[in-house]
Amino acid sequence: MQVARDLGRALDSARARTDELFALVRPDAIYDRPIAERHRIIFYLGHVEAFDWNLLRACRPEVRPFHSEFDRLFAFGIDPPPGQLPADQPRDWPGVPEVEQYNRRVRAEFDAAFDQLPSDICHVAIEHRLMHAETLAYILHNLPYEKKLPPPDAAPAGDSGRAVEPRMVDFAAGKVQLGLPDGQGFGWDNEFQAHCVDVPAFSMGKYKVPNGEYLEFVRAGAAAPFFWRNGSGDWRYRGMFEEIPLPLDAPVYVTYDEAEAYARWRGMRLPSEAEFQRAASAGGVSSNVDFRYWDPIPVNADEMPQDAGPQQLIGNGWEWTATVFGPFPGFQPMPFYTNYSEPFFDGAHYVLKGGSPRTAACMLRPSFRNWFRPAYPYIYATFRLVAS
Repeated sequence: MQVARDLGRALDSARARTDELFALVRPDAIYDRPIAERHRIIFYLGHVEAFDWNLLRACRPEVRPFHSEFDRLFAFGIDPPPGQLPADQPRDWPGVPEVEQYNRRVRAEFDAAFDQLPSDICHVAIEHRLMHAETLAYILHNLPYEKKLPPPDAAPAGDSGRAVEPRMVDFAAGKVQLGLPDGQGFGWDNEFQAHCVDVPAFSMGKYKVPNGEYLEFVRAGAAAPFFWRNGSGDWRYRGMFEEIPLPLDAPVYVTYDEAEAYARWRGMRLPSEAEFQRAASAGGVSSNVDFRYWDPIPVNADEMPQDAGPQQLIGNGWEWTATVFGPFPGFQPMPFYTNYSEPFFDGAHYVLKGGSPRTAACMLRPSFRNWFRPAYPYIYATFRLVAS
C-alpha cells in the first residue's frame, strides 16, 4: 500500500511538471512548432495523457475507449530523418478546450485504476511524463521570448568569473557493470541485462568542456553551436528566457558531430559508455539537476577543495558518448511498450549519459541511457574529452 501511495505522489508531481510547462506558453502560441523536426506544442498537450490512456488499455483491455480519434492522434511523437519534416498545419489539430476535456477524463479514469496497475506500468507512466517535461523544456527553449510567460525563477545563472583550468583524471584498467540487474528496481528495456565489460586504462577530462574552451575552436573556423548567437561582435548564450553574454565557464551544448570534431581537433576523443560508467563511480553530482535551474551553471560550480574526480558527471548537461545506441545482451522489449527502444537500434543514434538541468531525479540511476541522432542540436547535451 505504501508503494502505491509513493507512486501516486510521484505521478502527481510529474503532472505538475508538465502542467507548469504548458503554463509558460502564451495562448496564441499553442499551435506553434518551435522545432521543425518536432510536433506543434498542441500535440504534447494531448500526448502525455493519451500515452497514459493507451498504456492503461494495454493492460486493462476491458476499459472502453471514449475518444478513439484522440487516442490515435496523440499516440506517438516523431523522430524524422534529416530532410523529412512534418507538414501539418494548425487547422489540422483540435481546439484546446476539447483537448483539455479529454485530458481531464483520462486522468480521472487512470487514477481510478492506478492502485490496481502493475508497478512497472506506473513507473512507465511517471518516467515517460518526466521525459516529456525535459523534451518540452528544450522545445519551448526555441519558442520566441515574447511568446513565453517566464516563471519567478527564470533568471539564468550567468558567468561566475572563476577560471576553469583543464585537467585530466586517470583511471586504471578494470571492469565495469553496464545495465541493471533483475530485481533491483524499475528500468526501461534497454537497461537490461546487467553485464560486465573490461575497460582499458584511460584519462578523462575533470570538467565538461566549457564555452570558453569551445570558443577557441570557433575562432579557428568551426561553426558556432546552436545555443550561441553572435551579437554586434560578441558571443551571447540564448537562455530559456533571455539572452546573456556567453558564460565562458558554463558547459557548451553541442551535437555529437560537433563534440567529436572538437575532440579530434584537440587530439583526443569522446568516452565510450563503459568509460563514462567507470568514471561515474568516482565522479561528482551537480546541483543543477532535477529541475533546479533552466540553464547551465559553471562546470566547476559544485567542486569542493578535496574533490579529485571528474565533476558533474551527473547533471548540468547530458554527455555524449562514442557508443552507438544498441541492445545489451539478453535484450527483451517491454511487452506493453514494444517500440520504446528497438526502433532506434538503427546505428543512427548515440548514447548519452548523466542528465541535464531538466532531468528528473528518478532517471539519474547509473543504468539509465538516453539517445539521439548525431546532428540533433536542440538538446541540453555537452561532452568531455578522453585520452587512451
